[in-house]
Amino acid sequence: MRPPSYKAIVDEYAAAIRSGALPAGTRLPTHRSLGRERRVALATATRVYAELAAAGLVVGEQGRGTFVRPRAGYDGLEPSRALPVPRVADLSFNQPLAPGQGDLLRQALRALASSGAAESLLRQHPPGGHRHDRATVATYLLDRGIDTAPENVLLTNGAQQALDCVLRTLTRPGDVLAVDALSYPGIKLLAAAHGLDLAPVPVTPEGPDLDALDRLCHARPVRAVYTMPTVHNPLGWVLDRARRERLAGLATAHGCTLIEDGTYAFLETAPPPPLHALAPEHTCYVAGLSKDVAPGLRFGFAVLPDRLLRAATTRLRTAAWGAPGLITALATGWLADGTVARLEHERRTDAACQTLARTALAGLATTAHPASYIVWLTLETPPAPRPRGRRTRRRGHPDLHRRCLRHHPAPPQRHPPRPRHTPASSSSQFLGRIIDPPSAGGPAFFRS
Repeated sequence: MRPPSYKAIVDEYAAAIRSGALPAGTRLPTHRSLGRERRVALATATRVYAELAAAGLVVGEQGRGTFVRPRAGYDGLEPSRALPVPRVADLSFNQPLAPGQGDLLRQALRALASSGAAESLLRQHPPGGHRHDRATVATYLLDRGIDTAPENVLLTNGAQQALDCVLRTLTRPGDVLAVDALSYPGIKLLAAAHGLDLAPVPVTPEGPDLDALDRLCHARPVRAVYTMPTVHNPLGWVLDRARRERLAGLATAHGCTLIEDGTYAFLETAPPPPLHALAPEHTCYVAGLSKDVAPGLRFGFAVLPDRLLRAATTRLRTAAWGAPGLITALATGWLADGTVARLEHERRTDAACQTLARTALAGLATTAHPASYIVWLTLETPPAPRPRGRRTRRRGHPDLHRRCLRHHPAPPQRHPPRPRHTPASSSSQFLGRIIDPPSAGGPAFFRS
């Protein structure tokens, strides 16, 4: 019998994983075992696992083997986000829904269907949205300390598209984008897509190191600074007014633009003025409703200065022609009738998650905003492993092995040893276990 091609083996494993026949965590055969079972070469077996890993279906752990990957997160095809087992938390996204939101959606859709304007939702909307929808968002932003004209608001398909639009408008490939050394992972994806050079700014318990940012702006042509001054992701800080004023002053002095991400700003009840209020001509403000309302409500917005509006509108037209009619009607309706404000209040008062986290992680170094859904856990860097003589220890001669190491040099090696990755910090070590190891000297990013 002719052995199957590597593609047939890949398709067979992929189908079994996606159907649930091979559940998450299943350990797959070693490369050699797979080769023997399927009568293929070792290189072919390795290629099979490489294809599955590229599809986000398996993950290999050095020294342990290859395992079926949980079907959640950014990689691979997305299954339903509904959890199959009660009381099991999906931590790949911070996506808690408030009780009764399904009923809210049904009521809102019925109201839209009976409003007499349902047909208009199927027509093409202009890029950036209709003026009355932009005015609704402008009114909502007054409670965040942002007083802007509706013409300066652009509606987008979520905050991520708002960020993408701003970066497309402000930057060109090769430009320098300053970011906090610990930051939101989506900015890393966008920077890579646009060919931007990420420049990490060291962080302190109170916020970014503004002295380091000042030195960076003197040393390199920083085009923009991405920042989260109100409820940082993942560190939870809220910058005080003095730091905000200095950050706005740096942007003005160095001629760069601040990209202010207000995604989690709703969690802070009385923050200092936003950067947009301090330096409106040097700030682009972006946010959305995925965190305060629901992750599936892909509705975002960007507030831009006059000088960027025409170019940003062109970028939106290029990316998506126009704002999504149905989602926009649903979101602006909830903004206007107070539903969003009520849901935000419920999010702020629901501090049970942080209480549980403090109890479960008592004695460990944690950082979090009291109303946030994120906890940053700092781990100690483990000591370097010491050489051990397994055979001599089994025979009861540990001292003999130590004496041999002390008096005899190591035998020559045929190949140079592989360099060991040394985390730059304990936080980077933690990131390396849950996301990707940060590049040398580069910023680390937290998934949310």
